[in-house]
Amino acid sequence: MKEIDYKNWNRREHFEFFSKYDNPFFGIVTEIDCTEAYELSKKSDFSFFAWYLHRSVMAVNRTQELRLRLLNDKVVSFDRIHAATTIGREDGTFGFSHVEYSESFSEFSKSLKEQINIVKNSTGLRAIEDSERLDVVHYSTLPWFRITGVSYAKNHNTGESVPKITFGKSFMDGNARKMAVSIEAHHGLVDGIHIARFLEEFQNLMAG
Repeated sequence: MKEIDYKNWNRREHFEFFSKYDNPFFGIVTEIDCTEAYELSKKSDFSFFAWYLHRSVMAVNRTQELRLRLLNDKVVSFDRIHAATTIGREDGTFGFSHVEYSESFSEFSKSLKEQINIVKNSTGLRAIEDSERLDVVHYSTLPWFRITGVSYAKNHNTGESVPKITFGKSFMDGNARKMAVSIEAHHGLVDGIHIARFLEEFQNLMAG
């Protein structure tokens, strides 16, 4: 982690402008093509969820602006971002989990499986210490329906700065399988062009 040189930061005015808002977050919902990724997961017998979660956090780590956070009224850049994702249970509840990022899909998938097992054999939210970490992205998955918009629970005026990404149900669009993706981020740290770069990277990584 390193502190941003605020005085010479080219986003200083942007940050100061948007940080005055009660809710400085902005978000978009779009679709990605996941045809190849879905077919690859079925052919190779691995979790499609694990694949797109891994590819997403890999794209986050390759997008510098999505690694920026607010810490003690300062802007910092983390070297590595991990996945803080919700995991559903059979009784309809969910729990929080923390999955350490690794560029190796097999290592990430192993860590995710361990977290899924822990959550499924526990109760409550599991609002553990890891849930307060800043070096994460908050992930959710809504596999029951296609999404066209998402709103998030946030603590306004608390300096919250962790981006939030949600995946919807994958669906067929002609011969292509697609999936809606929602991403929301602090506008003082992230602009639309940075989300566009993330989405382009994510789309490219999904194919393998």
